[in-house]
Amino acid sequence: MGLLEGKTALITGVANKMSIAWAIAGAFQKEGAEIALFCMENNYRRVSKIAREMGIQTVIPCDVRKDEDISRAFSAIDSVFGGKLDTLVHSIAYAQIEDLGGEFIRVSRSGWNMALEISAYSLVAFCRLARPMMTKSDNASVMALTFGGGEKVTPGYNIMGIAKAALNMSIQYLAYDLGPDRIRVNGISSGPIKTLSSMMVEDFSSALNLMEEQAPLLRNVTLEDVSGTAIYLASSLSSGVTGSIIRVEAGISSLIAPSVTHPRRKALSKSN
Repeated sequence: MGLLEGKTALITGVANKMSIAWAIAGAFQKEGAEIALFCMENNYRRVSKIAREMGIQTVIPCDVRKDEDISRAFSAIDSVFGGKLDTLVHSIAYAQIEDLGGEFIRVSRSGWNMALEISAYSLVAFCRLARPMMTKSDNASVMALTFGGGEKVTPGYNIMGIAKAALNMSIQYLAYDLGPDRIRVNGISSGPIKTLSSMMVEDFSSALNLMEEQAPLLRNVTLEDVSGTAIYLASSLSSGVTGSIIRVEAGISSLIAPSVTHPRRKALSKSN
């Protein structure tokens, strides 16, 4: 028996096999959950193909900028899962390429609105429509993928940092609203991971190098690290946890100013 045996899970934001959402889908399936996916319309054929390879039958395109499209997608989920949803994973983020890198002060009004609407408001809209289904669960769990750039300046992350800050506070307000319905809402703040979208961030490779040189664990985090935390949040093991942002970033945020090489890393480099 897996930790999620008999549970239903909607995972949003799957784009390709490198995405965090896809890793979570695979981990949930191994633990016994029944999976459905939301994806962008232009990713539908690709996501449907990789989903079939893993035996996932339900893939629903959803434009999160349109309330009517979100309503249509959740109506389909209600039908597929028989009116009960145990877990909702929000892994959606978007910013215009010109708003990543360079000076943050140059962000346009349209770029600001688009990033926050897609990356943060979509969680609120999803929770509102998932609520009736999740009240029928005995362990309802919502989780959203966030990043440390929503708490501290991460050069090049720019407008996405603002969007993640909005997402972080949305998680806490939603946890407050949905707590009486026995629906838990939490966030997973991952360290930098190589995905197709992360590679669009200016000088992303430096962030990966910094993790290996400075993080207490002296390594980068993996998709398995993040999906393992997602399993915990979806299972009864975390039944008392809500309104929290769980950091899965090898301890890098515990450092005051990670800028110089870790002394043990220097010693390891010399020995090699």
